[in-house]
Amino acid sequence: MMKTKITVAVSGLNNVDSPGPGIPVVRGLRESTFFEPRIVGLVYENLEPGAYMHDHVDKSYKVPYPSEGSGILMERIRDIHAKESIDVLIPNFDSELYTFMKAESELKHLGIHTFLPTLQQFEERHKSNLPEFGEKYKIKVPKSRPITRIQELKELEEDYDYPMVIKGKFYDASIAFSFEQAQIYFNKIASKWGLPIVVQEYIRGTEVNVVALGDGRGNTIGAVPMKKQYITDKGKAWGGITLDDPKMLELTHDIIGQTHWRGGMELELIRTDKKELYLIEINPRLPAWVYLAVGAGQNLPEALVKLALGYPVEPFTDYTVGILFIRYSYDMICPLGDFQSLTTRGEL
Repeated sequence: MMKTKITVAVSGLNNVDSPGPGIPVVRGLRESTFFEPRIVGLVYENLEPGAYMHDHVDKSYKVPYPSEGSGILMERIRDIHAKESIDVLIPNFDSELYTFMKAESELKHLGIHTFLPTLQQFEERHKSNLPEFGEKYKIKVPKSRPITRIQELKELEEDYDYPMVIKGKFYDASIAFSFEQAQIYFNKIASKWGLPIVVQEYIRGTEVNVVALGDGRGNTIGAVPMKKQYITDKGKAWGGITLDDPKMLELTHDIIGQTHWRGGMELELIRTDKKELYLIEINPRLPAWVYLAVGAGQNLPEALVKLALGYPVEPFTDYTVGILFIRYSYDMICPLGDFQSLTTRGEL
């Protein structure tokens, strides 16, 4: 079958110790049986490894951080689009989603398609809104509260026992076993991601995850549950295995069905000793381990691009249980000219 040629812009190419989803998404697209993609990388830092992976990424462009202003970022996207004629844009960082969601109609006018959550979906699943989310959709969630001052940690000790989880509004989470530790994590995370900080009840159990894709009409296009087998000191999965867990899939279908979730998502769950599932976080995009789903038989990146372009997509009905992923580090050898080109010209 003749494949359809498209140009896809992808961010999140920081394939390091806390990897972004960009390269795993690209690997899924490279294995598409439907598309023949030209991959355009959007990089925020000069040393994002994905920009130098020329067998994965055809062309890379430096883009400004969303914190520098959505107008500046969108101006750069328009410049890149004028050169590349982007068909689909897949942003892979939580911190950039808001800009691209708000600019969805402008992007579509340019001919750039996205498939992102709505602003309501994005806002209501925020860590700081998780208790209200759980109550609205009848889902078990830990107690949590957003705070903006260290003094509030002391006030929370009446309702929260140690250990408690200290979380950033976008990324990072640490388990504090004392007030002193909680102070340290508050300052560390706030300096990196800003306020508020979310304090969450610690639920004892096993962490499990689901990667999923919703079509925006309440249907689950695909879902693959996984258990982390190896976790780094940053809490990132460095190895994991697909699970046969109907309860996790049922919860995923329930959340997508009720919220009409649009786009990729990752559910972070805790399974207690009593086999109860607690939702501790919803990440509003495909996670860095999405290639495990591809390896298990569900090419969710390909399906996401089909949805963005309006192609019909049949839901996946199964996946292979017992498929393992193991991450590894790899030293790429790159000419200095590549680094200089990205640094001085903003493209590679």
